[in-house]
Amino acid sequence: MRIMGTDIPGDLKVVYGLALIKGVGINFSYALCRLLGIDPNKRIGFLTDAEVEKIENAIANPSAIGIPAWMLNRRKDYETGKDLHLVGADLIYYVKKDIEREKRIKSWRGIRHALGLKVRGQRTATTGRIGMTVGVKRRK
Repeated sequence: MRIMGTDIPGDLKVVYGLALIKGVGINFSYALCRLLGIDPNKRIGFLTDAEVEKIENAIANPSAIGIPAWMLNRRKDYETGKDLHLVGADLIYYVKKDIEREKRIKSWRGIRHALGLKVRGQRTATTGRIGMTVGVKRRK
């Protein structure tokens, strides 16, 4: 089954199948099923074309079916100020754009991204080492 540009195996339950779409998680897919009246335990392969159409429309515009703003994955968009829910390639594009903006304004996070270091406050003394391993030479 192909939903929102993602191939989903037909033997999965609807909730777990929808969670394979980038930008849609388990909780969001449960909310979709509940609001659209689709049984979450139903298999993806048994969905009718009308149900698939309803799901795609709901994912494209979740606030129209009553999904609360706090469940959306891009609230108060930087450019428009609207609450959006991004899926697939759009999500990847906006994340890259945000990182580029932070690099351009030289924020702390942007500098860490530019240097290839950890961004979220993790330790760096012993973890996150990238590149070739440096060994110890032994005497002959």
